[in-house]
Amino acid sequence: MPTLSDLAVSHTALDDADLDWMHSLVSDWQLLADLSFADLILWVPLRDGSGWIAVAQMRPTTGPTVYHDDVVGSVVTKGERPLIDTAWDERRICREGDPDWSSGVPVREETIPVRRAAAEGGYAAAVPDGPFVGVIQRSTNLSSARTPSRLELTYLQSASDLAQMVAEGRFPFSGDEPILVRSPRVGDGLLRLDRAGRVTYASPNALSAYRRLGLNADLVGAELGKVTAALCYGDEPVDESLMIVAAGRAPRETEVESGGTIVQLRAIPLIVGGGRIGALVLIRDVTELRRRERELMTKDATIREIHHRVKNNLQTVAALLRLQARRLQVREGREALEEAVRRVGSIAIVHETLSHAPEEFVDFDDIADRVIAMTGEVSSPEAQVTPRREGSFGVLPAAIATPLAMVLTELLQNAMQHGFAQRSGRLSVVVSRAAERLDVLVVDDGKGLPADFDLETSTSLGLQIVRTLVVGELSGRLRVEPREGGGTEVGLSLPLPPPSQ
Repeated sequence: MPTLSDLAVSHTALDDADLDWMHSLVSDWQLLADLSFADLILWVPLRDGSGWIAVAQMRPTTGPTVYHDDVVGSVVTKGERPLIDTAWDERRICREGDPDWSSGVPVREETIPVRRAAAEGGYAAAVPDGPFVGVIQRSTNLSSARTPSRLELTYLQSASDLAQMVAEGRFPFSGDEPILVRSPRVGDGLLRLDRAGRVTYASPNALSAYRRLGLNADLVGAELGKVTAALCYGDEPVDESLMIVAAGRAPRETEVESGGTIVQLRAIPLIVGGGRIGALVLIRDVTELRRRERELMTKDATIREIHHRVKNNLQTVAALLRLQARRLQVREGREALEEAVRRVGSIAIVHETLSHAPEEFVDFDDIADRVIAMTGEVSSPEAQVTPRREGSFGVLPAAIATPLAMVLTELLQNAMQHGFAQRSGRLSVVVSRAAERLDVLVVDDGKGLPADFDLETSTSLGLQIVRTLVVGELSGRLRVEPREGGGTEVGLSLPLPPPSQ
C-alpha cells in the first residue's frame, strides 16, 4: 500500500509544511475515530483540482467499521462526494441529513475540513489561521444504534469539540513532543474536565484507576490536580508537570504512582472558538507494564554481570596458563599452552562485549578485529604478516559469536604458524553476509597445504576444533583447499536465524 507521503508527492500540491501537518494528524487521529465511533478517511485535493485522493484511513476501536477494505489510494471526482466538496468550498463541518443505505447498512456521513496552523511554537503559540489542506470524511455505522449512555454522549461531545479544533487548525497540537506509542487510548479511561480543571465526567475505567491509586471519594466535581497530588504526593512538594497535565492546561503526558499502582495521564486541551472550554484526560493503568519493564531491566543487568564475571574468570585462567607456559622448558609444551591462552582469550573477548550489550547480540566486527590483532601478535619477526578484515560481520547473536570467535582464532593461528613460519605474505578475512547466511573466507598466500592433506582425516587439533564448531555446533559448511596462485583458502558458510529471532 502506498504511504501518505508517496500519494501526496505524486498526486497533490501539498508542500512540506502541509505534509508535516498531515503526518501529525494521522499519528493521533485514532483519538477522534474512537470518540466518534466512526471510520475516518483523509481526502486531499488532486494537483489538477479535478477531484480527491484518499491518503489515510483509520477505523474505530470502539464501534463497528464501515469500510472493511482499505480505501487509501482511491480517487473520486468532484461532485461524486458532495459533502467533501461542500466542506472544502464552504470551510465548515458538514453533516448529512438521512443515513446512507447504499452499502446495505445505515451510515451517517460527515465531513470536516482540515486546517493547518499558520505558525508553530507550542499549541498555545500556534496561529490557527493557516491554509486548508484536506477534508476528513467521518462515517458512522448505525446498524447497532441504540439509546446512547452517558459515556457515549460524552464521547460524542468530545469528538465534536475535537472535530471543530481540526477545522480551526488547533488539532493536532503543533510544536509539541510526539505522542508516545504506548499513550493511553479512549477505552483505557477518560475524564472530561471543565475550564477550572474540575471533573465533569469519569468513565468506569478511569474511576477504577483512581480507586487503585487510593481514591475513596467521588471523582466527579473534584479538581483533578488537587485530588491526584493528594493521592500521590501527600505533603511532599508536587511536580509542576503533574498539575499542568491534571488541570488539562497543556497537551502533555505524565505518570503518577501511589500504593504500588502506576497510572499514566495524557491531557488534551479543548480549545474551540479561540477559548479553552475544558480538557480531556486519558488514563491508563500501567502498573503491570512497568513491573515487567523493571524485571527485564533487572534480568538484563544480571546477564551482563554474569558475562562480566565469566570474562574475568577466563582472563584469570589465561593468565595462569601464560605463567605456566613461561616455566616450561619444552618448546612443544610451551606452544600448546600458548595456543590454549589464545583460545581462552577469544572466548573472553566475546563475553567482554556481551557484558556491555543490552541484549544477547554483539557487533562482531569489533570482536573479529580484536581476534585478528591478537593473532598478529604471535607472528614471528621474520614473517611480518599483518592480518586484515574485508567486509562486515554485522550484529550476531551470542550463540553464534562465541564459537565463531574460536573458529577465527584457530584458522588465523594455523595460518600464522604453518603458512608463514619463516616468510612474509598476506592474510585476509573476507566476509559476505546475506539475509540468512554468513560466508567467511580466510585466505593466505603462504606455504600452502601438504600434498596429502585431507580435512576428514587431519589430526590437527586446531582443524578438529574448527570442524566440530562449524559443522556440529553452527550447522554450517567448511572447506579447506589450496588457493589458486599459492597459499590456502578456508571457507565457512553459516546459516543465520531470521531477524525476528
